[in-house]
Amino acid sequence: MDSPGYNCFVDRDKMDATIQDLGPKELSCTDLQELKQLARQGYWAHSHALRGKVYQRLIRDIPCRTVTPDASVYSDIVSKIVGKHSSSSLPLPEFVDNTQVPSYCLNARGEGAVRKILLCIANQFPDISFCPALPAVVALLLHYSIDEAECFEKACRILACNDPSKKLIDQSFLAFESSCMTFGDLVNKYCQAAHKLMVAVSEDVLQVYADWQRWLFGELPLSYFARVFDVFLVEGYKVLYRVALAILKFFHKVRAGQPPESDNVKQDIRMFVKDIAKTVSPEKLLEKAFAIRLFSRKEIQLLQMANEKALKQKGITVKQKRQFVHLAVHAENFHSEIVSVKEMRDIWSWVPERFALCQPLLLFSSLQHGYSLARFYFQCEGHEPTLLLIKTTQKEVCGAYLSTDWSERNKSGGKLSFFGTGECFVFRLQPEVQRYEWVVIKHPELTKSTSLVSPETTTTTFSSLSHSASSDPADRLSPFLATRHFNLPSKTESMFMAGGNDCLIIGGGGGQALYIDGDLNRGRTGHCDTFNNRPLCSENFLIAAIEAWGFQDPDTQ
Repeated sequence: MDSPGYNCFVDRDKMDATIQDLGPKELSCTDLQELKQLARQGYWAHSHALRGKVYQRLIRDIPCRTVTPDASVYSDIVSKIVGKHSSSSLPLPEFVDNTQVPSYCLNARGEGAVRKILLCIANQFPDISFCPALPAVVALLLHYSIDEAECFEKACRILACNDPSKKLIDQSFLAFESSCMTFGDLVNKYCQAAHKLMVAVSEDVLQVYADWQRWLFGELPLSYFARVFDVFLVEGYKVLYRVALAILKFFHKVRAGQPPESDNVKQDIRMFVKDIAKTVSPEKLLEKAFAIRLFSRKEIQLLQMANEKALKQKGITVKQKRQFVHLAVHAENFHSEIVSVKEMRDIWSWVPERFALCQPLLLFSSLQHGYSLARFYFQCEGHEPTLLLIKTTQKEVCGAYLSTDWSERNKSGGKLSFFGTGECFVFRLQPEVQRYEWVVIKHPELTKSTSLVSPETTTTTFSSLSHSASSDPADRLSPFLATRHFNLPSKTESMFMAGGNDCLIIGGGGGQALYIDGDLNRGRTGHCDTFNNRPLCSENFLIAAIEAWGFQDPDTQ
């Protein structure tokens, strides 16, 4: 058998024990779809030499800035930057945020080489301000590079990618933080059982999700991380979300019903990932990852843009202590006639992450403002989103998260019409907790066409989106887009909220999730096609209290 071609930075014994060199030696495939399948199947995962060739080819084809540092630049600058320092004692660039350099199967020389490469990258990319994933990327690439200079060039090409539709690595705190928020949004929608566990056992659930990149770039063993990276180079950033969601699903499956190993679930997940080989193989991890029905890469980009915008509006653009979801509802400042602090915290954990940073603000209370729908509208207009809470005379509690300003109802000229977005959801708290989301999230096959037809959308926001139906069955539309962006076979799947002078309706199509009369005294609930929900309380009910809550930026208090 040919030598696997390990370089001088790799510990041969560790590498042989980690990844057996038994795979094919050549790859002639040029078709992208075939290459995607080969990457997912691990075609080059068991050939050290072939993986090196494939990485070289895939990274070479990344569209980059006109001037991107290459191997010759590294040769010119490395001695000037490193000087006479011992490579093992070299400081790490500030942008890696004290991240430990994973050694994987590198020897001492390899570990020192990673530090040298990182310092040279910092010299050539002064615009990078926060990139904790980079040490793991450089360490992995060094296993499959001829020398330091080649590894440096590969890393630089990944960082210098200038294709706006092909995001690779977060390079600022704003991008990193919005990625964490987007991951939290995805967990909330696709790992609801795991999310419920995280809310129950974690004091700061968003802080747990903020750790998701560390699971991949640092804690995953080399044989797993390399498999993820194989697919990442072919398919892009969305793969990272998929794998992290799969990790959380496996963690929940193993730990559900068991006492926590420590009082720190964040540390428990890290240890689970580090020892993941005890639970699941790399093949099963990827299989689970690609079984998750996610929105398309382009739609996730839009969700990330929305989260970035929310962070900018709050002034969170550089590293600082963020305010987490459980800190957003303070017991001493919160009072509701309908829900407790804990119940409000549970509801807060369901809302999109860009709003979970906000404080609850009471806009309307029937006990304070009276039982008047006109007064309800007056108090709520100008606030987006809002949270509706209802307590019946039978002490049942239900409600709805409503994504759009109630003033939108005026655009229909007095005619009752539906508006809102797919982020709306309805729920009940008493006698049991249950949330019902937009039916298209649960049944994305209802979206037959993904063309965006709104004349109001801007070129900068939507120009990169395809205007034809995608052939990829995993392509889905993000729920935060308005219904005007969808071509649904039936309008009943997009009836979110409607308001008139004599009634308020949440959810429609063959029934209504909630109907409230103009006096805010009576209501009814039933199944509706929008949320595919069961009745949220007694089908016909009398209202004891009704409240509307807004989302207040803590900096504006």
